[in-house]
Amino acid sequence: MFEHLPALAPDPILGLSTAFKKDNNPAKIDLGVGVYKDEQGNTPILKAVVEAQKQLMETETSKVYITPQGVQGFIDGMLELILGTASPVLLANRVAAVQAPGGCGALRILAELLKRCNADTKVWVSDPTWANHIPLIGDAGLEIVTYPYFDKTTASIKFDEMMSCLALVKKGDVVLLHGCCHNPTGADLTREQWQALAKLANEVGFLPFIDLAYQGFGEGLEADVYGLRLMAESVPETIIAASCSKNFGLYRERVGLAALITHNSANRDIVQSQIQYVARGIYSMPPAYGGALVDIILANKSLSALWQSEVTEMRERMIQLRKLLVDNLTAQNASKDFSFINQQKGMFSFLCIGPEQVQKLRSQNSIYFVDSSRVNIAGINTKNVEVLAAAISGVL
Repeated sequence: MFEHLPALAPDPILGLSTAFKKDNNPAKIDLGVGVYKDEQGNTPILKAVVEAQKQLMETETSKVYITPQGVQGFIDGMLELILGTASPVLLANRVAAVQAPGGCGALRILAELLKRCNADTKVWVSDPTWANHIPLIGDAGLEIVTYPYFDKTTASIKFDEMMSCLALVKKGDVVLLHGCCHNPTGADLTREQWQALAKLANEVGFLPFIDLAYQGFGEGLEADVYGLRLMAESVPETIIAASCSKNFGLYRERVGLAALITHNSANRDIVQSQIQYVARGIYSMPPAYGGALVDIILANKSLSALWQSEVTEMRERMIQLRKLLVDNLTAQNASKDFSFINQQKGMFSFLCIGPEQVQKLRSQNSIYFVDSSRVNIAGINTKNVEVLAAAISGVL
């Protein structure tokens, strides 16, 4: 049977990791995989997570299955973090949610539920978007189309083109939006643009689908969910996929949340039963460990304060790394103006250079990132930034 399966090309990002590991150049630089790194190039366990692990080890008494819904404390804590403690949709009991195995699991669960609602659902994604959005949503059987988002020539958002395109989508279509720290471009909508988009969603009748993977990495935990909360409170229905991989550093624990804001509380109970049934049919129950850690952190004031300070530290470091890169490129007299990097947010940035230049950086300088020119800002440090800037300037 299996001999009929065609060979597939390796995942571009995971393939880069393999190539990086095989490279013997001691000065090699990895800007590909999206994980936070400190000055030493390590991805540490957050102090708040370490403390939560100790508490969990002391109090956990069983490894019995949890329910398909997940850890209720995790769900409640995450919904308050994302939507706000005084959220009108939470107070009105309009939110159905399940714990998911990572943000990826949340995206897939929601895609499967959309398929149940309407097999012909069309999902609009930004051009460009995170590459894994396509298989996670498309493999559920949904049609994926793109809307204009980013112009590499000007390193800016094509907002007018985006709005013109989305004004023509059909009622009931789904529009996938990045809650903050757009992956891969780092270019985020302004508050005024979010307001215009929410108005358009109501006029056209499309369903906002918000992927929130980097809350706290853009401008702050509250500021980064401005657009999401606006949609949740002003549009009749919104769906959300959230991840704890980045801001809690729980990459390998696979902790995420799939949430749906329904038109009313009566419909919420129906949707809750459906989303749990979808989860049950895919993986039965989510892993408990990571969700339990997030629950402990968000429920404990001192641990929550410690975690928030660590998120702030990571965010401010990445902002400084952006400035450091731009300053070094300027010092190298680069023939391209890279000041736009300082306006981008979060972990990623588009350098807006061509794939042939990216490949030269890889082959000549052992600098690894994907051909789109997306770089992981957190992979930069004070030891490699000068070499990186000189190499980029050299291939322009």
